[in-house]
Amino acid sequence: MMHPGNKRYRFGVVDGVALVVAGGLLVWFFQRVGDVLDYRWEWGTIPSYILRQTDGGSWVPNLLLKGFFTTVKLSFWATLLASIIGVVFGAMRAHGSPGQKFLGWFYVETLRNIPSLVLVFLFYFFISSQFLDLLGIDGWLRARSETTQGVVAFFFTGQAHINAFFSAVITLAIYEAAYVTEIVRGGLISVSSGQWEAARATGLTDLQVFTHVILPQALRKILSPLAGQFISTIKDSAIMSVISIQELTFQGMEIMSATFLTFEVWLTVTFLYFILTFSLSRAVAVLDRRVNPMSARR
Repeated sequence: MMHPGNKRYRFGVVDGVALVVAGGLLVWFFQRVGDVLDYRWEWGTIPSYILRQTDGGSWVPNLLLKGFFTTVKLSFWATLLASIIGVVFGAMRAHGSPGQKFLGWFYVETLRNIPSLVLVFLFYFFISSQFLDLLGIDGWLRARSETTQGVVAFFFTGQAHINAFFSAVITLAIYEAAYVTEIVRGGLISVSSGQWEAARATGLTDLQVFTHVILPQALRKILSPLAGQFISTIKDSAIMSVISIQELTFQGMEIMSATFLTFEVWLTVTFLYFILTFSLSRAVAVLDRRVNPMSARR
C-alpha cells in the first residue's frame, strides 16, 4: 500500500476556490486603490529601475536590482557569521562548563531582549564607527588597484560604503546568532549522551566527537529551523536601510521619494523579497529531503 505522503497531489475544488478568492481579492485591491485613493498606476516606469540600457546598448542592473544583490550579499555574510557564532555559543550552552553556559545564556537573553533597531544604532554609532575607522579598511581599499576594488565590490560593496556594509553584517550576524544559538543548543541536547560515550570509546577527542559525530546528527534535526532563521535574516536586513546601506528597502525608499510611485515600488520590492526567501525555502526543503529521507514520507 502506498504511503499517503508518496501520493501525487491532485488539484481539487477547494484549491480552485482558494485561487479564485485570492485572485478576486487582488483585483479588488487594485481597484480600490485606483478608485478610493484616485491613484494612477504607472507600472511602465518600474522596469527602468530594475535594468537600464547603457550608451553602448548593453543592459546593466539599475537601483532595484543593485539593491537586490546588496541584500543577497548582506544576508549571505551575516548568515555565515551568525552560523559560526551560533554554533560556538550553542555548544557552550549545551555542553560547556558552568561559566560557558552562563556566558551563552547572558548573550542570548541580552540580544533577544534588545530591539534590533536599537542594536543597529548602538553598534553603528558607538562601536563600529570607532573600531572600523581604526582598522582603516576603506583607506586600505582606496589604495588598491581597480581590479582589487572590483573584486571587493563584487563580493561585498564599493569602497565608499565598505565600513557601513561591514558594520551592518556584524550587527545583523550578532543579532541573528542569538536565535541560531538556541536552535543549535536544542539540536545538540537532543543527541543522546550515549553517542558521546560510544565515540570516546573509539579514541576520539572531545573536539573530534563534537565535530564528527554530534554536530552532524544535530544538524539533520535543526536544518528546517535554521532555514527559517536564515529567511528571517533576509527580512531583518531591511532595517539596515536606516544606516544608509543601499540594499533593496533603501533603494525602494529612494525611488519612491523621487517618483511618488508608492504602490508600484513597494509591490515590486515585496516581490523581489519573496523571490529570494521562497527560493531559499525551496532549496532547503530539497536539501532536507536528501539529508532526512524519512521526513519526506511523513
